[in-house]
Parts: sequence; C-alpha cells; structure tokens
Amino acid sequence: YPACSFKENAMPSPCLGVGLTIKSKHPLMEDIPAGLDEMAAIGVDFVELPLHEFDIVVGGRILAERLRALKATLADRPFRYTLHGHLGINLMEEPFRMPLHRELLARNIEIAAELGCLHLVIHSGFVHPVQAPGIEAAYGRQRDELARAGDVARDHGIHICVENIFTDDGRHTALPGRLAKELAAIGHPHVWATFDFSHGYLHATDLGADYLAEVVALAPHARHLHLHDSFGRPDDIWTYTPTERLAFGIGDLHLPLGWGAIPWDVIAETARFPQDVVANIELNPRYWSQARETVARARAFAEKLVRACHVVGLSHWHAKD
Repeated sequence: YPACSFKENAMPSPCLGVGLTIKSKHPLMEDIPAGLDEMAAIGVDFVELPLHEFDIVVGGRILAERLRALKATLADRPFRYTLHGHLGINLMEEPFRMPLHRELLARNIEIAAELGCLHLVIHSGFVHPVQAPGIEAAYGRQRDELARAGDVARDHGIHICVENIFTDDGRHTALPGRLAKELAAIGHPHVWATFDFSHGYLHATDLGADYLAEVVALAPHARHLHLHDSFGRPDDIWTYTPTERLAFGIGDLHLPLGWGAIPWDVIAETARFPQDVVANIELNPRYWSQARETVARARAFAEKLVRACHVVGLSHWHAKD
C-alpha cells in the first residue's frame, strides 16, 4: 500500500486511514454528490460505498452507463474509496445456488476495480442449522470460493476483506476466531478480513465466547475495520421503536464510538492489527449529528493502533504481497 497523507492529526506511514460509509437511499445515486461534499467537510481519508444500496447490477449484469456515471461522480475528490459489496453473497450456500453467488461476487470485484477501490468488503458465509458435517462442508465450499475469488481480485488489483457477522434466525456463521482459521487455511494474499467490532461483540455474547480472545485471533488478518459501538446485547427483547432498542441497548445499533460498551482502549492495547489497515466507521443515520465527533474518536483509536504496530513491528504477522 502507498503511504497516505493526512490533512490533520497526521499519523506515521504506512498509514491507518479513517473512513466513513456514505449515506445513500436513492437507487440512481442522485444523493451521492451532496454526500461526498459532506464527507469532504468532515475530513475523512476514505469513503466506503454501499454497493448494496445502488441499482447497478441486474441479474448478474452490470449496467455500464450507471457505473460510468458513478465513477464520474467520485472523481477529483480528496479521499480514496472502499466498496461494501452485496450483503446477500453467501459463499457457504448450497452447491446448486453457488453459481449465482460466484457470478455476483465477480461483478462486485469488477465494480470495485473500475471505481478504484482499495478493498471490497463481503460478509462471511452462513448456513441454517444442519449436522456438523454439513457445516464443515459449507466451510470447505467457502474456502474454495474465496481462493478462486482471490485470484480474480489479484488480477484486478484489489483485496477482498471478509467481514464477520453474527447469528440471527438461528443460522450458523463463523466467530471471529473461526474466521481467522479459515483465512489462514486459504492463505491468499488478496483475501483478508474485515473485523466488525460490534458484530463480534454480539456474536461472542450470544454464544458465550470470550470477546477479547476473538478480537485478538482475527486482528492479524484484518486489513479493514468496521467501527461502530454497541452493548453486545442480542436483540431478543420485544421493542416497538428504534428509540426503545437504543434505550435497552440491544442489537447491532451502529452507535457513535463511546456510546456503547466496546472496550476500545483495551483492544488497542491488546490486539495487533496489520499496519496498513483502513478503519471505516459505519454510523446509523439516526446519529449522523455525531459524525464529526465519531471520526475524531476513530482517529484517536487509529493512532493507538499505529503506535502499537510500530512498537511490536507487525510485519511478522503477515508476509507482504
């Protein structure tokens, strides 16, 4: 990765850039220009684009005109980009459906490359309850698909970063520690992790796992971070409104950093992430008034990680590709 330059609160290179996911609710992306203006005013280094909110892919086919229009909109801005791919991509899917997921992932990679994105974020796979051999077979399918997709990503000059998710509706998905083992088994220089701190907290709480141990296990594989706060409490209480979920502190709230109970300082002191990591904030639009403050808190967290990297010399965690 090339070194990044920061306008304020400069950090040493190799850099740890702070990003923010852009808000977009218009399928033709007509709200993106104003959103980019706002991002520039906030002063982020990266903007994460939610491909799952854009009507660019139809039945596995890219609408080239819309992609060209988005690319033109993104040009000549003071930041770089990452792309959050389609949430429905599931590389642990049943074999008869896998061609659809493989095809859509290929389109995601092509779009990320065309837009000049550094990382493509996809979710870790999941399966609904089956016997243990069925779950292990699904992990095997995911390893095969990620290795294949890693070759495609390499050819397009991007990195796939697999995000840990959490259980809901009884489905099985990898805890961060298991995801770390899967990525180590794949061993592809263009397949890494996105560590989502809140997802990991919720998942560990739900299964009675040691959250900090899960963070430490996945951290060396995580070139991409998703920063937002929560209380790690599964959403298993009936509530009527988002305000009530906030009052109970339940679910994946996407809160400003510092509003929840994630132990950010302990993580910064304990976990060892790669040096060239992108720290992206995923903030619930309900709390957008806290965006500037959250970016400042994310920079402070990032600086702690960078200092830890330089103290311990993190190049031993991964071979450079």
